[in-house]
Amino acid sequence: MPITLRPYINRKTNAAPLAVFRMLFGFMMCYGMIRFWYHGWIETLYIQPKFHFSYYGFEWVKPLGNYTYLLFVICGLSVFFVAIGLKYRMAMITFFLSFTYIELMDKTTYLNHYYFISLMAFLMIFLPANAQLSVDNLLRKKAYQNIPQWTIDSVKLLLGIVYFYAGLAKLNSDWLFRAMPLKIWLPSKYDLPLIGDTLMHQTWFQYAMSWSGMLYDLAIPFLLLYKRTRGFAFVLVVIFHVFTRVLFPIGMFPFVMIVSALIFFDASFHKKIVRFIKDIFQGFTSKIAVRTEPCYRYTFKKPIVLLIGLFFVFQLAFPFRYLLYPNELFWTEEGYRFSWRVMLMEKMGMSTFKIVNGKTGDFFYVDNTDFLTPFQEKQMSFQPDFILEYAHYLGDHFTAQGHKNVQVFVESYVALNGRLSQPYLDKTVDLYQEKESLKPKHWILPFNDDIKGL
Repeated sequence: MPITLRPYINRKTNAAPLAVFRMLFGFMMCYGMIRFWYHGWIETLYIQPKFHFSYYGFEWVKPLGNYTYLLFVICGLSVFFVAIGLKYRMAMITFFLSFTYIELMDKTTYLNHYYFISLMAFLMIFLPANAQLSVDNLLRKKAYQNIPQWTIDSVKLLLGIVYFYAGLAKLNSDWLFRAMPLKIWLPSKYDLPLIGDTLMHQTWFQYAMSWSGMLYDLAIPFLLLYKRTRGFAFVLVVIFHVFTRVLFPIGMFPFVMIVSALIFFDASFHKKIVRFIKDIFQGFTSKIAVRTEPCYRYTFKKPIVLLIGLFFVFQLAFPFRYLLYPNELFWTEEGYRFSWRVMLMEKMGMSTFKIVNGKTGDFFYVDNTDFLTPFQEKQMSFQPDFILEYAHYLGDHFTAQGHKNVQVFVESYVALNGRLSQPYLDKTVDLYQEKESLKPKHWILPFNDDIKGL
């Protein structure tokens, strides 16, 4: 460990902020699992579809049929145990694995905030979030007053990366100088009380929302870090996320980000929360003597610090992988996912699949509704890796049915951020012969415009 880092690595702080964060994070994720089940999304997204889109390298991750319900039970129970601090380390590992498996089962359901939850769960495996306010304290009859400062700072850093990188992604000409895609989305909210039929249709308001969203994402991590602006910043967090929740169907993410921002507050604020909760359960815990140790000590401190350091190096670098691809990011989406590019595109497509006998030239067209749900077809129609995977699925399907010399050609048209629809793929390329890889997809046609920015 470099000598210059040792004073910081050895710095201690009160464990209350991390304990409160663990509890709030756990209960919100538990509610999210219940909500997912309640709305029937397990059935519609994972059980009903005949085909599931896979992430590159994770093709082996598939829904488990009716056992998918059991997977959600395991995920929900494990994160409930995280919330109450019962067998915390094992519970967090179980939650991370089960939630990430759920996330990887079908690429159609990809959302940035699912990725964020997986990353946060992985990070928290290595943090002493059960040092206070946990059932583990009662079972072991031991709690800890202080923990290393970097354990709390690592949570702040991950939250800061999410915000700041989302702000950097908005530094593009479509978002700032065309107010796209907000110019498309906001007028559709005409039914909102007071502002629906007034502000939402105003061009100036659409630009104001675009610019303020960019400035908010870039500034909010620093405003939360600075004590004098922290209260104001938290008010902004609440307003911003409540407003986006009203406008867009983005589930639990706004509320997760609101409660997560509390970790930026001083330990004195969290101590009050801890005392309040302890007072509620005092009748249950008063008979158990819990010894408070002055400081939590890691058994494998250096390897864990190194691992978390590498984790953050990866998080800082990985979103910029799009620079390795020569074509327009929003058009090809090569390097788009897992980079905190949140709600930057309105993209619609139509893709028609043609099955051809390579020797005789006989052909027929595929009715996508025979194989895909409406949601899957919508997502597939404008994303090239989806189109390629589906083309291979169709090729394998019709080959298995006895068709000979199968070739799969696609005629696709895509509209991006209010532009006119244009041809998307080279319809002369047999996609059944193309393999998925990290290389640029040569069969994507050039974009006939230029989007400047990061």
